[in-house]
Amino acid sequence: MTIVSSIKEKEYYNAINVALNGDYRKIKNLDSPTWKKGWLKIQKDFPEIDPKKEYEKLKPLDIKLILKEDAEFPEMLKNIPWPPFAIYIKGNLHSLKSVSIVGTRKVSVQGKTIAKQIAKELAENNLQIISGLALGVDEASHQGALDGNGYTVAILPIGLGDIYPRQNSNLAKEILKTGGGLISEFPINYRPFTCSFIQRNRIISALSSTTIIIEAPKKSGALATARFALEQDREILVVPGPAINPNYYGSHKLIRDGARLITCAEDVLEDMGIEVEAKNQKNLEKMTEDEKKILEIINQLGWPASIDKISEISKIQIEKVNQIITFLTIKGILK
Repeated sequence: MTIVSSIKEKEYYNAINVALNGDYRKIKNLDSPTWKKGWLKIQKDFPEIDPKKEYEKLKPLDIKLILKEDAEFPEMLKNIPWPPFAIYIKGNLHSLKSVSIVGTRKVSVQGKTIAKQIAKELAENNLQIISGLALGVDEASHQGALDGNGYTVAILPIGLGDIYPRQNSNLAKEILKTGGGLISEFPINYRPFTCSFIQRNRIISALSSTTIIIEAPKKSGALATARFALEQDREILVVPGPAINPNYYGSHKLIRDGARLITCAEDVLEDMGIEVEAKNQKNLEKMTEDEKKILEIINQLGWPASIDKISEISKIQIEKVNQIITFLTIKGILK
C-alpha cells in the first residue's frame, strides 16, 4: 500500500480505526491504495463518524498519529509479521538501543526487585526500557528505568485516551514527565479485549533488540512476547528461579528451548556487546551496614555459605538475609 502521509490520510486512517474498533484483520482486508479510498468503502456504514472531528480529538490529549509510511515510524516495526498500520504516541520514543522486560503480574518480591534493578542498571547504561505498564514485572521495570534516570516506553492494550491499569496512572505520568512515552495501535477510546494484550505484545518485542523474561508461569503473556521475539529474530534472555516455583515454569522451558540464561544487568550488557564500567567499588561504598555485615560473614565462612549459619551469626532473620544476598548478587558484589 503506497500512501502519501498527509493530514487527510491520517484523518481517514483514524476514522477507519475508530469505525472498525481497531480490528487489525478488518482494516487489512480493506486492501485500498490509500486510506481515503478505504474510508470511502465503509463510510456509508458509519454516517456518525466525521474523520476530521475524530482526528481533532487527538490534539488536546497531546497524542500524535504516525502512519507506517511516515519517516518517524519506528524502523523496527516495519519488517515484522503483522506490522501495525500506524501507532498513536504520547511523549517520546527515543532512537536508542532498547530492551524489553516482561513477566508475570503476580511477581514475587524477589522477582520485582530483580526486574527493577536490571532495568535501573540498563537505563544507567543508556538503554531504553520497553514494557507494557501492567502490574508486577512491567511496572517494576518502568520504575527501575526511572530510578536509573533513563527513558522508558509503555505499550498499551488500550487507546491512549485512558490508562490501563488505572493503578499505574501515576507511573504513566512519571514516564511522560521524564521524557519517555506511551504507545498504542488502538483508537483513543478503545477498550481492551483478551486478544488486545497479546496483540500489543508483538510491539513490545519488536521495538527491542533483546527481550528479558522474568518469572513467566505456564500460562503467561510474557511467553507470547517471547514467541513474537523469536519470530522477529530478537534475542531472548531469561532469569531463572527455583525449580519447584510455578512462576518459573515458562521461564525454564524457554531456557530448555535455547534462550540465554542471565542473572544480572551485566549479563545483558555483555550479551549486547556493551562495555560495563567497573562498578564494584562504587557498590561497595554504597552498601548498607547489614549488607557489609553479611558480606563480612560470607568472606569468613566461604561461599556458598549456609543461610541458616549466616542468619545465626548476624542475628538477621533468614528472609532478610536472602534479600540482602539477592541485592549483593545483583550489584555484582557476589557471584
